[in-house]
Amino acid sequence: MRVLFATPECAPLAKTGGLGDVSAALPAALHARQVDVRVLLPGYDEVLSQIGAAAEVARVSALRGIEARVLQASLPSGVPLLVLDCPRLYRRTGGPYADAIGAAWPDNALRFGFLSHAAAWLGSDQSPLAWRPQVVHCNDWPLGLAPAYLRFMSGPRATSLMTVHNLAFQGNFDRALLADLDLPEASFSIEGLEFHGMLSFIKAGIYYADAISTVSTNYAREIQTESFGCGLHGLLGSRSDRLFGIVNGIDVAVWDPLTDRYLPSRYSERSLWRKNRNKLALQRQLELESDPDTPVLGVVSRLTHQKGTDLIAEVGGQLADLPAQLVVLGSGDREHEQALRALAASRPGRVAVRIGFDEQLAHLVEAGSDLFLMPSRFEPCGMNQMYSQRYGTPPVAHATGGLADTVVDCTAQTLAAGSASGFLFAPASAPALLEGVRRGIALYHDRRGWRALQRYAMSKDFSWDKAALQYAALYEQLGGEKAAH
Repeated sequence: MRVLFATPECAPLAKTGGLGDVSAALPAALHARQVDVRVLLPGYDEVLSQIGAAAEVARVSALRGIEARVLQASLPSGVPLLVLDCPRLYRRTGGPYADAIGAAWPDNALRFGFLSHAAAWLGSDQSPLAWRPQVVHCNDWPLGLAPAYLRFMSGPRATSLMTVHNLAFQGNFDRALLADLDLPEASFSIEGLEFHGMLSFIKAGIYYADAISTVSTNYAREIQTESFGCGLHGLLGSRSDRLFGIVNGIDVAVWDPLTDRYLPSRYSERSLWRKNRNKLALQRQLELESDPDTPVLGVVSRLTHQKGTDLIAEVGGQLADLPAQLVVLGSGDREHEQALRALAASRPGRVAVRIGFDEQLAHLVEAGSDLFLMPSRFEPCGMNQMYSQRYGTPPVAHATGGLADTVVDCTAQTLAAGSASGFLFAPASAPALLEGVRRGIALYHDRRGWRALQRYAMSKDFSWDKAALQYAALYEQLGGEKAAH
């Protein structure tokens, strides 16, 4: 199968979150399965500075004369990379979506409309490349217009797969941009890309794509409900026969406690006693009381309402009094940051908060904590709960989305069966979170049961192999439909 994997970010070249990791790991896993996949990425400054010499393979002119070069290079994994080099749209100081102070680029509709158009163009018979994809795999709202452009093109074309990584991010813009984006007036309707009077990239992708996927089976069900559908639950429900949930994997080479270069003491399920050395190192680094017997609760997260970090701040004092220690690493909404800083100031030696991101510290928190907290109100997939299980740090997680798909709640029955891997709670409330932590700490003090739980969690396979197999099968299905167009 020939697949064009179109994305606004891809690690390590450009990354703001989990999508960057997925865009690196999934194509690599597909490539290993002999899928002929190529990644399409905008030519941000940070991308062009890392790819080195790249050959120009095409030129594109679209959306009222905007011009760009298509450059060919390779990702570190060996996956072929196509870079859309358009200085007017992508070469600027800041991130993929916002400037250096966090303000969204005012021309984001045009920037990602052009990227979507280029993806569709490369998937059509208008492409000058000899390599023609059978499927264009579009990722999140920045590629939402690509299925629409493909649908409106005449002649042979690829089929489209739209993957929704987080439905809360929709890419909604003023309808006055319709002409600039070269979209037909008829497309701006309920039976199209109109959404509450706005031009919606994500709705366009969901409506026009030949198939839709999202990043866990449970989230695929949830987004068809009013509670999680962000206003699009009706449309998603009407397309349920074309909606697929495929659970993300993680990079098991990077996230492996036996080989992790960031850890002072590496370990496996057969040498879990070494894990405690990382705990002591974490306590020393963050100026917590050096106590191997007090459970450490770890958090590495965006500090936002979605992630439930306000719930952690709300019960933080009670967590410290269990007794336990709390470690938080992340950044996000100012009120969440301030609440957590105030909590740390009120519990010196018990609570440590680091605002920002530190890759080394993120790995040490996973390895040095005893329990990992993920009280997300919704979570399309999540990765930290999988990292935590792999590191023998059972997660305490709200039973939603991908968290419910990847964590098996620890009960007497699941522990006896050898399937338990963490602690799930509901609803997403401070009392429920506190009760989930109490359950975890109760087992922590049962050394035999605790070791069994850690080993069961560490034995789970979270590699990308399973997801790649499912995507490959979906591509085959869509490729067969292309032949029938």
